[in-house]
Amino acid sequence: MRTEEHGQGRRGQGRRGQEWALNLERKGRSSTTATDREVIRGWFVGALVDGWFVGEAELTIDDYEIYVVGNLPPVQVENASDESLSAAEAARIERFREDTRERRIEIASEAEARFGRKVAWGAKVGSTSRLFTTVSVPVMTRLQLRQRRVLDTLVEAGVARSRSEALAWCVELVGRNEEAWISRLREALDTVENARAEGPSSSAGE
Repeated sequence: MRTEEHGQGRRGQGRRGQEWALNLERKGRSSTTATDREVIRGWFVGALVDGWFVGEAELTIDDYEIYVVGNLPPVQVENASDESLSAAEAARIERFREDTRERRIEIASEAEARFGRKVAWGAKVGSTSRLFTTVSVPVMTRLQLRQRRVLDTLVEAGVARSRSEALAWCVELVGRNEEAWISRLREALDTVENARAEGPSSSAGE
C-alpha cells in the first residue's frame, strides 16, 4: 500500500532518477547545487495543479528530500475568536490534504523517480501551518567530551530522550535563533554556485 507522500517508487529508479541518485552513506558537503534546485523548482511549478495554492509554492530542497509548502486561501469567519479561527485554519489544511491526496501521491512518485528525493507536503493558512509526513536522515558526527556533555545534560534533564534527539534539538534551536544569518549564508552560497556555473567551461579554446 502506498503512503500518502512517497508512493511505492524506489529511490532514483526512474529514467532520470539514476542521474540524480545519491549515496546515502557519502561523507562531506551537500552535493545539491543551485542549478539542481532551480531545475527541481521549475519542474514542480509545471507539475502542481493550478489553484491549489495562493501564489507560488515554497520549495526547500536538499540531497534527500523536497518540501513543498503552499499558502491556502484565507478562512473567513465573522466575529471569530483566536481559538475559532485556529480551528477553522486547521480544518482548511486537513481538507486540502484529503482532497489532493491522490494527485499529490502521483506528483511525489514522479518527482522521486526523476530526482531521487522523497517529497513532503505542507500547507499554511493565516497563522497556522502544518507539514505532513517528512523524512529523518541519519547524520554521522564525531563529538568531543565537552560537546557530548551538552547532549548528556539535555538527556539527563529530560529535555531529550537520547543523544540523537538532543543533537536534533540543538540544531533546531540554532536554526530558529539564527534564521536570518543562516539565510544569508545560503544566499551567499547560491551566489557562488551561480557564478561558478557561469564561468568558462573546460572546453574553452578547443
